[in-house]
Amino acid sequence: MKMVQAIIRAEKMDDVKKALEEKGFIAMSIFEITGRGEQKGIILEHRGKKVEVDTLPKIMLEIVVKDQEVDTIISTIRTAGRTGKFGDGKIFILPVEMVAKVRTDEAWK
Repeated sequence: MKMVQAIIRAEKMDDVKKALEEKGFIAMSIFEITGRGEQKGIILEHRGKKVEVDTLPKIMLEIVVKDQEVDTIISTIRTAGRTGKFGDGKIFILPVEMVAKVRTDEAWK
């Protein structure tokens, strides 16, 4: 099993979530985070003054899937989350040793 961590633009969350649901991936954890990438933030103008914004709001999704589903997840997130501009995000794949339910005695390795 693998954990997919995807950091995406906040405004693309609904598109990505809907696309994942259409592919059968319903369960996910969603976190509101801030961060910065290679562009090191942006310059905004507020009341006539330029303001450097060092970190930007992002969404991080965590989804645990079977090994053979990883490519589908990556493709779906890329397609639904892409704007073509800097800051579209990153996807990380991590190994998962075991999943255990709290409510029952079920566990998967």
